[in-house]
Amino acid sequence: MNNSTMEEELQRKGNITSTNVGDSMMPLLRQDKDMVYIEKYTGGLKKYEVPLYKRDSGQYVLHRCIKVSKKGYVMCGDNRYTKEYGITDKHIIGVLKGVIRDGKYISTDSLRYKIYSHYVCDLFFIRAFILRVKFKLARLKKR
Repeated sequence: MNNSTMEEELQRKGNITSTNVGDSMMPLLRQDKDMVYIEKYTGGLKKYEVPLYKRDSGQYVLHRCIKVSKKGYVMCGDNRYTKEYGITDKHIIGVLKGVIRDGKYISTDSLRYKIYSHYVCDLFFIRAFILRVKFKLARLKKR
């Protein structure tokens, strides 16, 4: 992408393909292994979609929309249990349309992906409880 920003690339080309950084979207996205295919945001984000947005701090984030409200969107990474509020259309620059894993393209329109997305969102409280326990056990193990 040269030295241009993601916004500039999406504006110029309409899409970007890139690796991800971080583990907040595990197991969907494995850091430095999977590629993401993101298309320019045209508005109307829906629950279950994974937008690429830019926080007010300038940090790029790829998290799942778990709720749509009049005030904005509620976001959370698939491997996180803390919800992020206050994300609006002005923050969103793109939307995940596919993942390239082990050389195979997985569309966000595929049945398998949709089932996974519903699991992540619809069972949020169960998933959040499991993640809290997992992270606390990991901290205890480090001590």
